[in-house]
Amino acid sequence: MSRTFQVVLKKVVDDSYAIEIGELLFDSLIADLQQGLVPNVSKYAIITDSTVEPLYGRPLLERLRQNGFAAELFSFPAGEASKTRETKALLEDQLLNRAYGRDSCIIAIGGGAVTDLAGFLAGTFGRGVPSLNYATTLLAAADASVGGKTGVNTPVATNLIGLFHQPRKVYIDLAAWRTLPAREFRSGLAETIRHACLGDADFFSYLEENMGKVISDRGQLVLDAGVCEHIALANCRIKYEVVEQDERESNLRQILNLGHTAGRALEALSGYTLLHGEAVAIGLVVQAKLGVKRGYMSEDQAERLIALLKKAGLPTEIPASISNRQLVDKMYTDKKVRSGRIRFVFQDGIGAMKCFADGSYSIPVEEADILAALEEMPRM
Repeated sequence: MSRTFQVVLKKVVDDSYAIEIGELLFDSLIADLQQGLVPNVSKYAIITDSTVEPLYGRPLLERLRQNGFAAELFSFPAGEASKTRETKALLEDQLLNRAYGRDSCIIAIGGGAVTDLAGFLAGTFGRGVPSLNYATTLLAAADASVGGKTGVNTPVATNLIGLFHQPRKVYIDLAAWRTLPAREFRSGLAETIRHACLGDADFFSYLEENMGKVISDRGQLVLDAGVCEHIALANCRIKYEVVEQDERESNLRQILNLGHTAGRALEALSGYTLLHGEAVAIGLVVQAKLGVKRGYMSEDQAERLIALLKKAGLPTEIPASISNRQLVDKMYTDKKVRSGRIRFVFQDGIGAMKCFADGSYSIPVEEADILAALEEMPRM
């Protein structure tokens, strides 16, 4: 005979936080800490990468120490290839060796790879410690600032191991965009274009009209202050409107994977020689080609998307070194795969997403259909 004891743990948790957009926000971060943004913390760990460390990591460390905060800096080699379980373990060991415990706060400063990795670390260290994100790239501002998704890559798939861990606050430093290589900035524009595609037709038109005010035809950064601020705000708003309805990606939040089914596969197959945004740009074209065949988009709408990606200086062709067969096989590692079938989310024209008869925002697509669409894609 057995008996059952029911463990009832219903919770109402308020994970709300602010996103501050501006230039040179160290003073704001210090003031927030002084005013108790993160209570009961005795030590701060700044986590960054080798590129951002001299530009922003060490200056922030000095500012924290000058204002009486106990802080240390921990860095890892820059690049998506470093966003692994092994890097996370090395950082954890370093924190433990420096006597960090549950009274710690993680400050992630850098791009999307840094915030993904540091957020995952914060979510598991001491079974969860508070964190702040200081985004220094457009990619981080567009994709990592809202939603709390964190994770690492494995040889099999990207971002398949991680958790949801909301930061206490996010700082988007527009001044840092001026320090970015043009290629890195364009990578962030891919996620910006993706947001317009899935949630705001007017923003898509705005990007068509104003792309030249942030990056020139020759690929040089222009970075008009007003346009940059508008882009940052629009990215946050569009992503928030999705995340607020589906924080844990049970259905609607899948639409934020637009362009990622093929994009993540391309990124991994390239050995991360394709930047994340570059791979997503090509992935957006793949889903558009499939979408046209299925009647979800018109040819003209797909051409507008491709033209905008090109205007941003982003690739729209599959690398010649990656075969269609390799690409399809890699898509089976995508997190949307169910019952061994590749699933896509699709645009419904421009500015909206397709919702299918069963209420789902993703749908299985047969291998043959994917291969047929890929055959029509040009190669670079």
